[in-house]
Amino acid sequence: MSYQAFLQEIEKGMPSKVYLLSATDPFLHREAVGAIKSLIPDEERDFTFHIFDISSVGKEDISLEQIVDVANTFSFFRKKRFLILENFHKILQKDLKKIESYIANPSPDSVLIMLHEGTLKKGLRESLGKTKCIPLDIRETEIPPWLKQKARLYGLEISDGVADYLMGLIGPDLGLLSAEIDKISLLGKKRIDVNDISDIIVGGGSYNPFDLVDALDKKDPDRAFKIFKSLRETTEVYSLIGVLNWQYGRNLSFIQRTKGHEYLIRVLELLKSADIDIKSSGRNFPMEYLMVKLLRL
Repeated sequence: MSYQAFLQEIEKGMPSKVYLLSATDPFLHREAVGAIKSLIPDEERDFTFHIFDISSVGKEDISLEQIVDVANTFSFFRKKRFLILENFHKILQKDLKKIESYIANPSPDSVLIMLHEGTLKKGLRESLGKTKCIPLDIRETEIPPWLKQKARLYGLEISDGVADYLMGLIGPDLGLLSAEIDKISLLGKKRIDVNDISDIIVGGGSYNPFDLVDALDKKDPDRAFKIFKSLRETTEVYSLIGVLNWQYGRNLSFIQRTKGHEYLIRVLELLKSADIDIKSSGRNFPMEYLMVKLLRL
């Protein structure tokens, strides 16, 4: 897991002098910044933790030279200084040359962390020399172990059943999953099982997305729309589509074996189309339209 490699660096105290953390989901950058910040005692952060936005360089009384000067400043407290450069993918070529010069001879007292949104291009990677590049993106199959790792940061141990339950209810939305782990951490227990969380996750309503999938699978429109009406009060539409994608995706072999290849292909086409529509329309998607199509298969 790529994010796991980053967590291993955190556990070692970020020993390298320069890092580049790339991610297609900005949430993972926020998670990384929080993890780095946790390495520094509160009373030391004003002196040893700095965040700069590359897109603001030259616009808001900050220059790349000033950022490099901060990195090169001697640490009087003998504490490692952390500098984070946000939106590194927006860096200008003239500023990149200055960063390359710093990377060639980094300060022994500082750790420079560059946050790059999107896929890192080969040419940029090669220009960064000694930089330790870590892609943070998490595949769906890696989300359950990521959830367990995140829980451990709170001193919690969650069972495999809890991870699967959260994925089944919420889908692969990392931000929403993270929020549920935050909620679980307030229970005051060290070991969490499914029966500990069933009443507090995503509103604790009478129905959950498992019930919706079951009603769709059984071609029961009355129950399906009744459940959807209940879920709509506590769950965003894009989250429900994520859950459907995850639920059908994890049961591909069973669906194909019991309902046939053509049925499976049609389900996947409908889910893919809905996912595209919701992203292109700003998440304003008529969920009922998708449900009708799934019920008619």
